[in-house]
Amino acid sequence: MEQNKQIKNYSKVLDQKYGAEGTPERIAFEEEAYAYYTGQLLEEARKNAHLTQSELARRIGADKSYISRIEKGKTEPKVSTFYRIVHALGLSVELNPTVSED
Repeated sequence: MEQNKQIKNYSKVLDQKYGAEGTPERIAFEEEAYAYYTGQLLEEARKNAHLTQSELARRIGADKSYISRIEKGKTEPKVSTFYRIVHALGLSVELNPTVSED
């Protein structure tokens, strides 16, 4: 099996494609990426809870299309809605400090 001998610095790839950290383009990309990631986490949690989008929507007082848009990263729920979703899935949120890269 042939291995890719090129090692890329992903930060440089992002810089080239979306601009340096802190630029409006990079911030927009990061927000989109977080929305998508959050949607994927919620979708996986919903499936693990054996709920359909309709069932989850009913539990939080929303409609199926709203859950679908969240899972696809097309919309981000308000924090209060996020907590309602988490609770409806039988989960909790835990905040932990991150290790500083400085």
